[in-house]
Amino acid sequence: MTLEPIPGFKLGAMKSGQLARLAGVSTDTLRYYERRGLLPRPVRGANNYRDYPPDALDRVLLVRRALALSFSVSEMAQLFAVRNRGGAPCRTARALLARKLDGLEVRLRELHALKRSLRATLADWDARLLRTPPGGRARLLESIPRQRRSP
Repeated sequence: MTLEPIPGFKLGAMKSGQLARLAGVSTDTLRYYERRGLLPRPVRGANNYRDYPPDALDRVLLVRRALALSFSVSEMAQLFAVRNRGGAPCRTARALLARKLDGLEVRLRELHALKRSLRATLADWDARLLRTPPGGRARLLESIPRQRRSP
């Protein structure tokens, strides 16, 4: 499913189910977004059903794209709160995303180090198993190197 509206297609007011279906989320997700300030509370019809304005679809799709970039719901709520007060959260959003990239770079280095460690451990275990008679104990788990403690 696309995360973009269909060009040239205009919607009127939508019920929860229609908006949820078009956005690819559940109605529970819509209510959660409302509670967290990501989606303005819709007007209620005489039947007490939620009637979302046409731009609600764009907002939900925007939230989904932001979440896919690793923004949290709380971060998005803070950014929308600034925007709703007439502010421009652009520099804050950029700084948040830059920190996420920095954190990802650190995590990737950690994962690469883990990958090297796993490969080395597997090579060691393979050598131990070659020296171990069938049914014998190679004491593989006991051979896992101890982690050095940080000072």
